[in-house]
Amino acid sequence: MKLFHLSDLHIGLKLYNRDMADDQRYILDEIRELAVQRKPDVILIAGDIYDRAIPSAEAVELFDSFLTGLTRSLPECTVMAISGNHDSPARINLFRDILSEEKIFMIGIPPMKEDEHIFRTTLFDEHGPVNFFLLPFVRPSMVRPIVGTDENGNSCSYDESLRRLLAREEIDESERNVIVSHQFYLPKGTDANAVERMESEIVTVGNIDQVGADILSPFDYAALGHIHKPMRVGSEAFRYCGTPIPCSFGEADQQKAVLEVELGEKGTVSVKALPLSPRRKMRVISGTPEEVFENGTDDYVRIDLTGTAGEGETDLQDMLRTVFPNLLEIRRVVPFSADYAAGARAVSDERTDPYSLCRAFLPEETDEEEYALLREIVNHVKGV
Repeated sequence: MKLFHLSDLHIGLKLYNRDMADDQRYILDEIRELAVQRKPDVILIAGDIYDRAIPSAEAVELFDSFLTGLTRSLPECTVMAISGNHDSPARINLFRDILSEEKIFMIGIPPMKEDEHIFRTTLFDEHGPVNFFLLPFVRPSMVRPIVGTDENGNSCSYDESLRRLLAREEIDESERNVIVSHQFYLPKGTDANAVERMESEIVTVGNIDQVGADILSPFDYAALGHIHKPMRVGSEAFRYCGTPIPCSFGEADQQKAVLEVELGEKGTVSVKALPLSPRRKMRVISGTPEEVFENGTDDYVRIDLTGTAGEGETDLQDMLRTVFPNLLEIRRVVPFSADYAAGARAVSDERTDPYSLCRAFLPEETDEEEYALLREIVNHVKGV
């Protein structure tokens, strides 16, 4: 059985107030053309279909066009999609039963009642059944009624919530099983702070949303979403495919791809990255004005200017926008002496961390319980 693994489409994204609809339409058309060529049996979309919980009419229309194109081009293909942390679970869940009759499974809401379980559907090939478990993004508060609380009566951690949720399922490990999930999974023992995260991702204070990847062991393949760069999670068969187009300049040098997964008989899984070519690349160009002007391009660009700013800075910006019509950001790189560089970076880091910034305003006598409350508030405001 052949699978296509996609995630984090973020349809409706605006990058530096630039509407990316044309770029997203271009890459979705490219994905559809790849599907027509490679003829997957199943297309998996592992969350964050939209960039906002309430997507624009144009974003909904674009996703509708993508799904329509897939189903008309590949009438025998099954599409399975889940909601991510950027999506509205209720909106993704809309028309769920009707769509499933057309081999489109849109699962937006995880099990939240005692008689509910992770959505499962089974397909068959020459090697027998393949069980697909579709698990939308889970916050501990969402599943508290069925997974219970910790020893203090509080909601369980993300890790414990997912463990208890999966423990409720009967998974026949003699058969082939695939999970589609949108969480922050890490191999056991990995320091979450050591994992490079993209600036376009929502990162929780203290990485409270991390989940041990060992809970994925009953599955032959894990189609994961949430992390914006391609990444393996302790196994060749547990994968983040990343975003189809860059969502920040931190992703500028990444080769975006669709993952093509071949499930053979039990225990046989192969994964191949099918490269994607965006409408425009995303580039970071550094140097003096003279050096930068030599690299004119129609790509999306951030320019890091070195050297000292002069009186003609405003005219320089206008000239740069002429040479770089899709210029998104200009940064002036100010040199620091060795004695001050570390301090400057520390200040910059603190200003980009809402928790650290808020904590700096608290009095010295603030205790750990109050700091924990602040972390919870910041994560709540960030929608985690």
